[in-house]
Amino acid sequence: MSKLVVVGSLNMDLVVRSPHLPRPGETILGRDFMTAPGGKGANQTVAAAKLGATVHMVGRVGGDNFGQALRANLRAANADDACVSTENSAATGIAIIEVEDSGQNTIVVAPGANAHVARADVDAARSIIVSSQALIAQLEIPLDTVWYALLVAREAEVLTILNPAPAQPLSTELLSLVDLLVPNESEAALLTGIEVHDDVSAEQAARQLHDRGARSVVITLGARGALALSDDKVWRIPPFRVKAIDATAAGDAFVGALATAYATQRDLDTALREASAAGALAATRLGAQPSLPTRAELDEFLKHASH
Repeated sequence: MSKLVVVGSLNMDLVVRSPHLPRPGETILGRDFMTAPGGKGANQTVAAAKLGATVHMVGRVGGDNFGQALRANLRAANADDACVSTENSAATGIAIIEVEDSGQNTIVVAPGANAHVARADVDAARSIIVSSQALIAQLEIPLDTVWYALLVAREAEVLTILNPAPAQPLSTELLSLVDLLVPNESEAALLTGIEVHDDVSAEQAARQLHDRGARSVVITLGARGALALSDDKVWRIPPFRVKAIDATAAGDAFVGALATAYATQRDLDTALREASAAGALAATRLGAQPSLPTRAELDEFLKHASH
């Protein structure tokens, strides 16, 4: 069983469906409003926990009802919330998510307590980090905290996984602490200046990120699957055919499944197949964490799914 630690964000997602995404200045009528636990850190924590990993979450929530609900949701998924602290000077983070009928979405995040996650939180969880098989981080908490968490893990020879979302420029110093970098097309484009629109440009971006320090790079390509670079080998991961209705947590399902499989097996091919399947399954359901598959659901899907 994988033992993972996730240093990242916890948000309450406020989700509304609509026939299309509004243009600037346009007001449209939506449908099907729901609230659902989210935040990339919490999503990836729950994604891994639902697949059977032992997962510890490091982060902050506000002292409000949303914060209490997010803690309870982590525990309900069998994830450990002992290293999630309460930030009384800020509200729990929220994300306002609009999903159109095709499954595409727009997201606006108000970080709240996530903006207060600090080196002290990493230090408080140090014993858990150094005894884990992998550490997962994203970019919805302060960048200095992300760098410090990766450094603590690297010094303990713990596998480091970074999902660089939301996209922002990253230094070579930070990238050199990353064993497995998992951006999507737009994130890879911002990090490299290369517009990722096909396999050739995806490979160019992956090689640049590798040359800047990331040991292995996996660029997710949405409905076109993913492209991986490791040990100077480049290969495509074909997508699974599904009817997508909401892409909100597909990337988080991918990262959680990838970390769960790779931390124990160190077989990137197998891990990527499971990750691709988990992302596809998540895209067939509405919401962030409610869409994340269990181990039984993933195994059943892999038995019958086709690329």
